[in-house]
Amino acid sequence: MKNAIFLDNAATTRTDPEVIDAMEPWLSEKFGSPATLYSMGSQAKQAIDAARQSFADLIGADQKDIFFTSGATESNNWAIKGVADALESKGRHIITDVAEHHSILMPLRYLEKKGWEVTYLPTDSDGMVNPEAVAAAIRDDTVLVSIVHANHEIGTIQPIAAIGKITSEKGVVFHVNAAQTVGHIPVDVNHLGVDLLSSSAHKFYGPKGVGAMYIRHGVRITPLLHGGTQEKKRRAGTHNVPGIVGMGKASEIARHSLEAEATRLAGLRNHILDWVESNIDDIRINGHRTERLPGNVNFSIEGIEGESIMLSLSYPTAGDARPIYVSTGSACVSGSLEPSHILLALGMPAELAHGSVRITMAKADTQEDVDYALEAIAAVAERLRSMSPVYKRGNKKCSAGSSSQGCDCEAAS
Repeated sequence: MKNAIFLDNAATTRTDPEVIDAMEPWLSEKFGSPATLYSMGSQAKQAIDAARQSFADLIGADQKDIFFTSGATESNNWAIKGVADALESKGRHIITDVAEHHSILMPLRYLEKKGWEVTYLPTDSDGMVNPEAVAAAIRDDTVLVSIVHANHEIGTIQPIAAIGKITSEKGVVFHVNAAQTVGHIPVDVNHLGVDLLSSSAHKFYGPKGVGAMYIRHGVRITPLLHGGTQEKKRRAGTHNVPGIVGMGKASEIARHSLEAEATRLAGLRNHILDWVESNIDDIRINGHRTERLPGNVNFSIEGIEGESIMLSLSYPTAGDARPIYVSTGSACVSGSLEPSHILLALGMPAELAHGSVRITMAKADTQEDVDYALEAIAAVAERLRSMSPVYKRGNKKCSAGSSSQGCDCEAAS
């Protein structure tokens, strides 16, 4: 079997070889705990401090405001539950939007069961949140606004700086889930005006199981994990030294290569968008056309299931074909048969949401890989449509965002 083409990098990225090399000593001879006073412990503490500075440099923060976690899911839970606990006496109202990651939505539903009120703002058909809607939703008892920086499925980049200006003026804590943006596009916590920011190392070529939370100095937040005095008594538990070192190295690499790589991936992204629109009939591009992550493409193909495309590409029948790994939604819920809540939030019919394909690229992906994958996707789509009892080429359903050309409904007349 030929080498696979991995185009699901929003789910996870391949750990950079330089990151693995940096981690290796801390998995073997340098295995001491940073909580100890002898030399092995001191070395580990120095390594953690260096990694903290590297990540702080990547997001324009003070290293004193960086706290290591197990990843963005923990950081998101900490932000929501920690602020809610610390500021409950001020109010019990939180604002988010309907197209957030499940690691935001599930903690909020947990709080709702305990009597908290959550306002879920709508998005437009591109998945964009209107800053004016945020301003209008803030009340005297609002303690937190949580909006993702860029959506993990459709790639839309939110107007975070505009929202941050509003929350700052209103005196409301602003949390941003930046798992998809840190290491891929410029992120500066001061420019964005955020108080809390979550990230995960494995999203930008670091190891799994480690992440970080930026907590602006002065923000009140209760620890999520209680125990030892690690991370200035804010996050208990023995440090994952190899993982933290790896995250620091990944941060260092990203800071020096981010601009050039973002430009390259944006070129490939635009090539894919143009190609699918020109070569595959009856599709819809999901997410904002320009305000989107450089390596993210998401589109829906009418008349077929995204799962069928994904499996056909993953397990090609031709002996010389290369397996191609794409996604049909969030990796965290890929086992679900329900249509993506994010695509439904755009106003998309469930049957079209079921036909979504997400292509997310990384630094290992080439123009040749992309072109090979596009030809394969088009061929699979044509084969699956030929077997469909419901699909009729050009008979569009006038779904949200699609052209009515060829549609036989009243709206096209």
